Amino acid sequence: MGLGEILDAITAWAQAIVSTMGYPGLGLVMFLENVFPPIPSEVILPLAGNLVLQGRFTLFGVTMMGVIGSVAGAIFFYELGHLLGESRVRTLIKRYGKWLLLSEEDFDKALDWFDRYGEPVILFGRMVPIIRSLVSIPAGLARMNRGQFMAYTTVGTGIWSFLLTFAGYLLGQKWRLVSEWVSRYEKTVIIAVVVVIIAFVAKRLRDWRFATQ
Repeated sequence: MGLGEILDAITAWAQAIVSTMGYPGLGLVMFLENVFPPIPSEVILPLAGNLVLQGRFTLFGVTMMGVIGSVAGAIFFYELGHLLGESRVRTLIKRYGKWLLLSEEDFDKALDWFDRYGEPVILFGRMVPIIRSLVSIPAGLARMNRGQFMAYTTVGTGIWSFLLTFAGYLLGQKWRLVSEWVSRYEKTVIIAVVVVIIAFVAKRLRDWRFATQ
């Protein structure tokens, strides 16, 4: 079975859970979507939005379950980052950072940057595919205040959940179009991330070359 078939099977399973279990199933799937990103919220929430038209759900109910499930998943990653801790990550960077072109200075800059801009990063990061699942880890590493983390995560997740649900509601039987639109958005994000990584690696290699001359 290829990767595409596996992802299709996961999506079909998630849709079946939501269709048969109602709100509890929706909350469970949204939690798993945050912990296991191959389960796509851009499919699940528009589907639920379509089911609103059938009287199975309400827009408020779907949005709330989307928030509850997603925030629970975000807390999981926050606590993972908190448990891992700054000292352990620093030790790993000392030992293996050179192979990833990372230094302790990079780590310190990242923590300082997150201390300054952590709130908007969490808020808007929750509305960006891929990043929305992982942004909670640096929040835990940076020991971001739990109350602030929960507040900004809830607001960002609420906006994302409502938009996807409402789009599915408006489109009705054409709710799958939402997934196509988000997929294009996701590809743009991936390209941007790859470009940033390439630029970072190129700069580090250039600095290393000059330092060895």
